[in-house]
Amino acid sequence: MRYLYQIAQLLPMSKKNQTLGEFIIENQAYFKYTSGELSRLINSIRLAAKVVNHEVNKAGLVDIIGAAGDTNIQGEDQQKLDVYANDKFIQTLTNRNIVCGIASEEEDDFISINSQDDNNQNKYIVLIDPLDGSSNIDVNVSVGTIFSVYRRVTPVGTPVTIEDFLQPGNQQVAAGYVVYGTSTMLVYTTGHGVNGFTLNPAIGTFYLSHPDMQFPENGNIYSVNEGNYIHFPKGVKNYIKYCQMEEGDRPYTSRYIGSLVSDFHRNMIKGGIYMYPKSSKKEEGKLRLLYECNPMAFLAEQANGKASDGFKRILDIQPTELHQRVPFFCGSKNMVLKAEEFMQNTD
Repeated sequence: MRYLYQIAQLLPMSKKNQTLGEFIIENQAYFKYTSGELSRLINSIRLAAKVVNHEVNKAGLVDIIGAAGDTNIQGEDQQKLDVYANDKFIQTLTNRNIVCGIASEEEDDFISINSQDDNNQNKYIVLIDPLDGSSNIDVNVSVGTIFSVYRRVTPVGTPVTIEDFLQPGNQQVAAGYVVYGTSTMLVYTTGHGVNGFTLNPAIGTFYLSHPDMQFPENGNIYSVNEGNYIHFPKGVKNYIKYCQMEEGDRPYTSRYIGSLVSDFHRNMIKGGIYMYPKSSKKEEGKLRLLYECNPMAFLAEQANGKASDGFKRILDIQPTELHQRVPFFCGSKNMVLKAEEFMQNTD
């Protein structure tokens, strides 16, 4: 009870002790489409997240850490929890007969799902990174899940095609993430602001703890893997030097966890910029447009932030392949604008 009381003190009077389920019902009218499917979909993600959270919290006690022995489509070693989380999210979304298609960072191709009458009447597709930052599991560092929801563009009643998944991010109807950290939080948007819900592990319920989340327009944190500095474009190098310069409110603080969800979450609360630029080692960048950049960009813009590839808005990029990679700059609006300025003023 003390845990619930502490959460309640963070909220306006009308929001105290509001559960995720209650919030979804109360805000149903604000969804772009109000058939009820989107609400059921968010509830399914909530359920799968609780199952994955339970497993993540057992790391070190049972044999779930370390490599699974396989690689994914990107050639990256899959961790045991990558496989577990992937299976749980796909299983939950499939069994509840809510979506007509799923694409996962861990799968080679998209999955077409038949409805109960084998006529694909469902309207939504989900793209998901089941366990972002999973290499950190072995050392007990926060990891997360990222998800993105679109309405299909092909006719209802037919199998989904690649066209349904290769939509620009500005067509998303919902996006969010779950961070499995010191507390477990589900943060999401349906295009009407960003709200965060904290899991009470005693009773397995998410409570609204962070209503109307916003990026500060300015920040003093920059998050980038500076070990790759020598391989970065000149514009990125110049911006990092700018961040380190002693002038005005600088130097900024360098904070990099190596888990996109965790870095993004901290920067949204405290103010900062996250950068994963292209490099001489990764000419296209490293982060996946569909599974990581688009959902985080949607969240950022809904929270008064900005997301860019260094030159243009992430949400306006037309995807050309399922596992496409792009450079990514995301965070407090003025910090991203300054980074773009350095990128664009460099040959």
